[in-house]
Amino acid sequence: MERRGFIKRMGLGTALVGASGLMGLPALASTKIGAAPFTLDFAPHFGMFKNHAPGGLVDELQFMADQGFRSLEDNGLLKRSVADQEQIGNTLSKLGMRMGVFVVDGGDNWKVSLSTGKQEFLDNFLATCRASVEAAKRVNAKWMTVVPGYFERNLPIGVQTGHVIDALKRGAEIFEPHGLTMVLEPLSDNPDLFLRHADQTYMICRAVGSPSCKILYDIYHMQRNEGNLIATMEKTWEEIAYIQIGDNPGRKEPGTGEINYSNVFQYIHKKGFTGVLGMEHGNALPGKEGELALIEAYRKVDIK
Repeated sequence: MERRGFIKRMGLGTALVGASGLMGLPALASTKIGAAPFTLDFAPHFGMFKNHAPGGLVDELQFMADQGFRSLEDNGLLKRSVADQEQIGNTLSKLGMRMGVFVVDGGDNWKVSLSTGKQEFLDNFLATCRASVEAAKRVNAKWMTVVPGYFERNLPIGVQTGHVIDALKRGAEIFEPHGLTMVLEPLSDNPDLFLRHADQTYMICRAVGSPSCKILYDIYHMQRNEGNLIATMEKTWEEIAYIQIGDNPGRKEPGTGEINYSNVFQYIHKKGFTGVLGMEHGNALPGKEGELALIEAYRKVDIK
């Protein structure tokens, strides 16, 4: 497949400013086929550019590549058909893109509470890890998101932590032979979740002691839960393998909230990070104009 010839389209729009929170953005140019790659490896997800690429998975991947994105995230990959997984993998390969995270999800992943120590949850988790290995092969993925589930109020925190560590050691045994890494994500969506802080996740990764168990540092969630982003990343850097993005409040693209992403990205770049930065957020504005504004927002904060 010829990257430039696969799809040709032009989308015109200008940024809406003021109420959108995207104050100060310049007028947006049309989309560009063959735009310069971003310096940092930002990874959009399916649906983020649906108005410019309404033709499905391949169409949207082509659009991402044409705008300079070099990776993809797809949290729901494990729930896609084998045919779709193979199509995504083949298209990524042809476009010279790589696969970011997908979620190790054996149902509702928040409710698979590894902290309880219950055998049914452990069995489900390990079965999903095995299925994730096969899915990862189809798309050449290296990282999978793991959420240990809910906090168990009837057990001391130390006992819960021990259960989580034991389960993750078993998961690491499945992933290690394949060079795959599960990345643990502390979240802010629900106060009942077990994993919520970077230092807590750091401690668990150190206890598991495997290259297949690392931290997914989601900047949006960590801003909400603890703030002090750069200092906290510095303290836990040895265990961070993957980073995700979202501004706060609102969980939209950089420039729509309070986080100084230019400074954060400068720090990440100076640390020598060459991994994927997943764009796990919504679009601040609707339609094609919103999609163009999102691209422009990333151009503004990318490393020059």
